[in-house]
Amino acid sequence: MTLTPKRAQDSLIQMTELVLPNDTNTFGNLMGGRLMYWMDIAAALSCMKHCSAPVVTASVDNISFENPIKLGNVVHIEAKVSRAFNTSMEVHMRVWGEDPVQQYRYKSNEAFMTFVALDPNGNSRPVPPITVDTEEEKRLYEGALRRRQLRLILGGRMKPEDADELKALFNI
Repeated sequence: MTLTPKRAQDSLIQMTELVLPNDTNTFGNLMGGRLMYWMDIAAALSCMKHCSAPVVTASVDNISFENPIKLGNVVHIEAKVSRAFNTSMEVHMRVWGEDPVQQYRYKSNEAFMTFVALDPNGNSRPVPPITVDTEEEKRLYEGALRRRQLRLILGGRMKPEDADELKALFNI
């Protein structure tokens, strides 16, 4: 069964949330777990948009918080599928905070998540391939195989010696 490719841009999701008191820690910053919850929702929506099927989170790559998002600020999350494999999709996410009073935006973090598409019985199912248009989409697409191999090694599902893309990167 050959699935019709879809454009990366067509999977774009932009989500906005307001940081309320219940979302913050004792320092008045958005709790990391709450942000990850919102990121998971945005990424899942992006994948569902791409594959027209329910999805589940398979992995979350490293999330480093560059700048805290304060109480009363706005969170902007952008999620877009960067590459589709057989049944899984990698999603690139960007997060910004915005101070609505001072009128400035700042980067909070960036991350990758992986999702698997499910059929009606809860089994994994094939997803459409992705086509990329912009230079940034091409860069993310090309790096996705290396990131996937690293995730598989760290998850114990691939032996390091089988990671051809990573070996080529390090000239091993």
